[in-house]
Amino acid sequence: MFVGGWRGSRVGVSDVTDKASGEILATVALATSLDVSEACQVAVRSGAGWASVSAEQRAALLRRAIQLLETHKDEVIYWLVRESGSTKAKANEELLGAKAHLAHSADVATKPSRQILKDDAEMLSYCERVPLGVVGVIGPFNYPLILSLRFVAAALAMGNAVVLKPSLNTAVSGGILIARLFEEAGLPKGVLQVIPGEAEVGSALVEDPNVTMIAFTGSTSVGKKIGAKAGAALKRMTLELGGKSPFVVLGDADLDLAARAGAFSTFFHQGQVCMAPGLHIVHQSIFNAYSERVAELAKAIRVGDPYRENVGLGPIINEKQRDRVHSIIEEAVAAGAQILEGGTFRRLFYRPTVLINVPHHTRAFTEEIFGPVAVIVPFDDELDALRLANGTGYGLAASVFGELEHAKRFGKQIQTGMLHINDRSTIANAKAPVGGTKASGNVSRVGHDANIEDFTTWLWVTETRRLIGYEINPNLDK
Repeated sequence: MFVGGWRGSRVGVSDVTDKASGEILATVALATSLDVSEACQVAVRSGAGWASVSAEQRAALLRRAIQLLETHKDEVIYWLVRESGSTKAKANEELLGAKAHLAHSADVATKPSRQILKDDAEMLSYCERVPLGVVGVIGPFNYPLILSLRFVAAALAMGNAVVLKPSLNTAVSGGILIARLFEEAGLPKGVLQVIPGEAEVGSALVEDPNVTMIAFTGSTSVGKKIGAKAGAALKRMTLELGGKSPFVVLGDADLDLAARAGAFSTFFHQGQVCMAPGLHIVHQSIFNAYSERVAELAKAIRVGDPYRENVGLGPIINEKQRDRVHSIIEEAVAAGAQILEGGTFRRLFYRPTVLINVPHHTRAFTEEIFGPVAVIVPFDDELDALRLANGTGYGLAASVFGELEHAKRFGKQIQTGMLHINDRSTIANAKAPVGGTKASGNVSRVGHDANIEDFTTWLWVTETRRLIGYEINPNLDK
């Protein structure tokens, strides 16, 4: 772990494994609640100095980190492929995204942050954005580098100290690698801490009195628990949670383009993407043709070890998640759903799966699956399609395929944080404000100017130049 420097563990280590083969690649020291407390205290002490560093200097450090990522890109891709089960294509995409977030955070850091309210002979009055203090970041396993780094970079750029708890499934690429990156870039010691650990470490981080803000990416169920604890402590929080993103295919859509985008969005990185389509909502007139085309595309995908083979999909992150995916499919089939393709696995390698005739009460229809499963449902009336799109309880991303103006009119009625017309639902851009609503998040965002809004606060300052007389009991006779 990285707490004021590299240190071992009081309680033991966790194995870092190749998800495709099970091979142990390394071990990481496990943090305890005591380590969390120490890390936060170090962050408070070091953060004051970092907050006083100029925005230009902070931006320059982030740009040095970009250069280091490029210099060491082969090592970064190695860890993403082996530790998270990424294909090389997905790992390259994640590396590019990480560099983009560092660049955007550097650019935002140097934007003007002061507004003059009054400037005359009596007083200078102004407000300015100032750092929050210590930001606690809790990262996920699916895009471990980019989804941790985007918060770390935004927080550091705005002058905050950071304590990062990566997922133990990806403790190197989501944590240790980030600590090493900023250490090499020249970040002052103590400004960034990395504490790999179990769930109780995350809880201790949320509850620590030295932490001003929590940034979390993960499941809705865990996000609600974090939100309750952070809210009780009056802490700021940004929560990007699960999704059941609607992928709507209108009757006038280009069927093949829609099917290709739908298959890509659903199956990429084994479906372990929060913005992946949860429901493919397809007009009845093209439902059969669309379903068959997605099944054809699924059948053609090669699944295997992305480190040793040229494949389209790698392994599910662990047995627990694989078994959950399989149980959701089995439950749906037992209730009457039909498998057009897939539904089988070997070790952690799950075949891309296409389900139709899925009963609305099953988990396949109502829950985020987080696996390579396309749930395709028909509609006749667009009001029914809109009801399905808005009825999931989530609101992260949505895609609509159809004639452009038609698709735009329909899409603007979907309750979502991100809307994509005639494209995949998994688009990402560091310059865009990314986040969700309803069960997908607390309407906070990361990217765009949200890096300023969420990772700083307003400070109002007055500088009195000519003091006027104050009298509590004025002389009314004058």
